Amino acid sequence: MRDAYHEELDSIGDGLVEMARLVGSAIGRATTAILDADLKLAESVIEADQKIDELQHDLEARAIALLARQQPVATDLRIVVTSLRMSADLERSGDLAQHVAKLARLRYPSRAVPQDLHATILEMGQLAQRLMAKAAEVIITKDVDLALQLEQDDDAMDLLHRTLFQHLIDERWKHGIETAVDVTLLGRYYERFADHAVSVAKRVVYLVTGEHADEIQAEIQAEIQTVPGAEGA
Repeated sequence: MRDAYHEELDSIGDGLVEMARLVGSAIGRATTAILDADLKLAESVIEADQKIDELQHDLEARAIALLARQQPVATDLRIVVTSLRMSADLERSGDLAQHVAKLARLRYPSRAVPQDLHATILEMGQLAQRLMAKAAEVIITKDVDLALQLEQDDDAMDLLHRTLFQHLIDERWKHGIETAVDVTLLGRYYERFADHAVSVAKRVVYLVTGEHADEIQAEIQAEIQTVPGAEGA
């Protein structure tokens, strides 16, 4: 019975990895769709979100069944509860990729992104995909150090988001209100997608250590500050 129980726990982890890979692919394809005004690709991203939703519902049902049947305690309980929260993060990430694709469909055959912002949106999409790939790796490896790195990686997304906003408030903006709204929404979608990838990684930290990532980072920072000469480094 215990072997079957732990196999089920492992299979929930495998399902989370599959979800992460699917949403990572979705944001990459949605980015191509929005930049190239590719209606067929946008439709495929929109339709594929159902698979992500189904996976999330399946994982949720299996996790709740484990809670009911096995009444896990300590580490096993932490795994089940944290897995439920991660699946919710990943499902929302899929929704955000779908929002990008829906915007591409809404503006077709026109392109929602002006040419002068093409490179910024492309970089945001590629970064979002890399962050989610790293989150999937963290789920597999349970590597706490790698998980903690994701928040630093997310700083690059925040910088891109600020760059996008600077374009929007520039008095030389010439693309109109509708495009400004579209670009504002896109920036928010990518920023939130990255936040969910970071959240998944933080949940893995809690799963492994029983401590929240913010607490560990605060401890690390405190240790650094006690090292002689660290402040001037």
